[in-house]
Amino acid sequence: MDTAFHWIAFNILVLIAVALDLGVFHRKAHKISLREALVWSLIWIALACAFGLAILYFYGKQPALEFFTGYVIEKALSVDNLFVFVVVFRVFAVKEEYQQRVLGYGILGALLMRGAMIAAGAALINRFTWITYVFGAFIAYAGAHMLFASEAAGHPENNFLVRYFSKHLRLTKEYRGEKFFTRESGQLFATPLLLVLLVVEITDVTFAVDSIPAVFGITRDPFIVYTSNVFAILGLRALYFLLAGVLDKLRYLKAGLALVLIFVGVKMITEPWLHISVGVSLAVVSAMLLLTVILSLVARKIASQ
Repeated sequence: MDTAFHWIAFNILVLIAVALDLGVFHRKAHKISLREALVWSLIWIALACAFGLAILYFYGKQPALEFFTGYVIEKALSVDNLFVFVVVFRVFAVKEEYQQRVLGYGILGALLMRGAMIAAGAALINRFTWITYVFGAFIAYAGAHMLFASEAAGHPENNFLVRYFSKHLRLTKEYRGEKFFTRESGQLFATPLLLVLLVVEITDVTFAVDSIPAVFGITRDPFIVYTSNVFAILGLRALYFLLAGVLDKLRYLKAGLALVLIFVGVKMITEPWLHISVGVSLAVVSAMLLLTVILSLVARKIASQ
């Protein structure tokens, strides 16, 4: 599947989808309702499933399983981004009607950066086969760190790049609607919304360092790694507005995501001696996530009694 035709055709479809999303369906700033978020989440999930079924029809069971497993892993790990997005929007006091614009352009930047990171990862694996064990160890460590790290929220406004641009850009003191830049007294100023977008991009790159190698633990096909990433990222904005209000209630979800990373990392390290099929991997990952959600809901119900 890793041919020039596949890459060109898929990226053309992605550009069309992003253009329609940003330029037509979400052109005007508005508060995203729960119903709208649910509809768009289902649309993006349906498109991902349709793409996976197309792979199944044209290329067979194994590539399709790899795509669906990669998609589930990326979709699950992207939820961790959402926790940070909630904090970012609270810290910077971004109005709800402007959050969808930040996430929309953040997703566009994420697609470009993840494409470059996947290309670099594929080149490393092809040239240095032992790098797989390094990726595996790093993913397992990241999972363990997530599992045992403190739950205290970070302070995105203290990020080095954010502080640097705050000092070196002509920055308005207040937001100017949904604008990232504004012209005042003949001079071009950045708005605080641009800094929020910068934090969103930094956050995505940080989490992609974990998630992209995790999908390489399932498949070595860079096209499948890329497409599963893209579909997970395209649905991220709708997923944010769908789950933002309930993320704090899923108390064990982070533990589930951590266990997914540990599982994939161990799988990559032990692959030469213990082969775990893609189908089994998909079942294990899905079971871990489902179990942590159920436990979270049960714990919340018990606590409320």
